[in-house]
Amino acid sequence: MATFLFDRARGDAAANATPRTGIIDIGSNSIRLVVYQGPARLPATLFNEKVMAGLGRGLADDNRLAPNAVALAVETLQRFAALAREMEVASLRTVATAAVRDAANGGDLLDAAARVGLPVELLSGEQEAIAAGMGVLSAIPDADGIVGDLGGGSLELVRVKNGEIRDRVSFPLGVLRVAALRAKGKGAIDRRVRKLLGQVDWLGKGRGLPLYLVGGSWRSLARLDMYLNDYPLPIIQHYAMTPDAVTRLVRTASHVDKATLKDIPGIGSGRAPMLNDAATLLAALLRHLESDRTIASSFGLREGLLYEALDAETRVQDPLIVAARADGQRLGRFPEHGDLLDRWISPLFEDAPAMQRLRHAACLLADVGWHANPEFRAERGMEIALHGNWVAVDARGRAIIAQALWTSLGGGFHAPPPLGQLAPAVDLKRAVQWGLAMRLGQRLSGGVAGPLERSKLGENGAALTLRLVGDDVVLYGEAVQKRHATLAAMCEREPVLAT
Repeated sequence: MATFLFDRARGDAAANATPRTGIIDIGSNSIRLVVYQGPARLPATLFNEKVMAGLGRGLADDNRLAPNAVALAVETLQRFAALAREMEVASLRTVATAAVRDAANGGDLLDAAARVGLPVELLSGEQEAIAAGMGVLSAIPDADGIVGDLGGGSLELVRVKNGEIRDRVSFPLGVLRVAALRAKGKGAIDRRVRKLLGQVDWLGKGRGLPLYLVGGSWRSLARLDMYLNDYPLPIIQHYAMTPDAVTRLVRTASHVDKATLKDIPGIGSGRAPMLNDAATLLAALLRHLESDRTIASSFGLREGLLYEALDAETRVQDPLIVAARADGQRLGRFPEHGDLLDRWISPLFEDAPAMQRLRHAACLLADVGWHANPEFRAERGMEIALHGNWVAVDARGRAIIAQALWTSLGGGFHAPPPLGQLAPAVDLKRAVQWGLAMRLGQRLSGGVAGPLERSKLGENGAALTLRLVGDDVVLYGEAVQKRHATLAAMCEREPVLAT
């Protein structure tokens, strides 16, 4: 692993914080620097910058990186190296993929990178495929299907199941190569895809499985589909499309005007010209894999490299819970409160495991609205749940967590837009019950541990019982009584104080 270490003395705050790590990804289409800090299982992104250098654009013509693209790449690497020093990144890994790997003059760029202090790790096609698969497993631990990572110079396909990579293959079929295939006539792309897939036995066993989309061009397609469908949650992670939707995108991407694309968040000017090629390739891939749907992943090669380096114990941590706990501790008042609150309200709810983890995440985030203006705490909680940088949770799950926070932070029982469009009413009703139970626990305890540790919440026939002992009975003031009664009514029980 290529690392870039900085010996500059760090300030007290930085020295006591989790070390910052970074990855520079020299791709066939773009070069990107991402700096991370936080829990190893799911560190937060501190900085993310991309430059569309287009290194692979001329490969189909003469198998060489274009001089102007190399010049822009070197300039970008100089900037990224300087930024990493200024950000006091403790470990910086620089990797390069298909364009540099395949180009006759790729070594020139590697030498230039070394001169600015960035030793580059040149990933093989297999390493690139493994990293893409690991990235999807990091974000979607229960993924069961085929990962498709579309870069500028190559396409990696990876079979993932039960948290493992089963098979992988890399094809010289990046989005920057599609134009040359088009020039060979109608149907050339389809024939090329069919021929390549037919050479790999294990792909024939993946019929009907979802295709997990990795890569900027395919993510841009998903954003275009969101825009066309007026989708209410502009979050790429877990966004799904049917094969019919992708077929429609082929037609749309061929004639959509630049002004429309400019109005769509997340589709950069550098990606727009490649949308039709990316859509055509995706449609052919879905057709010959017979995939039933696509699922977009915001995680890919870079996140896969981080995940691959983790020990087995850290890998199996739930990334949603890890991230919610970190944000809850950062934004709340009492670090231990979320886990304790979940244990305190859990006797009331016989939820399936999938709902239990959503409830746990909501409890970990129960205090995130505290520092907001009191009139907007509920809005703040809902916004964090809906738009937070979460993985391992789909739009339905985000809406359920958002409803629980909306209710617990005083927003009421109704489902504010767009929650009703994202989750069934029965799930949102359950989230309201969670929110009322969280609201009761916070009012009873003042947010600290002691009263929750010494009290007990539960059901007993037609009663919803709150048990307090000894001196804690005095905590059952008017505000607590009202919240107890409200929760009991929502659960169709009678509030009972047991002492």
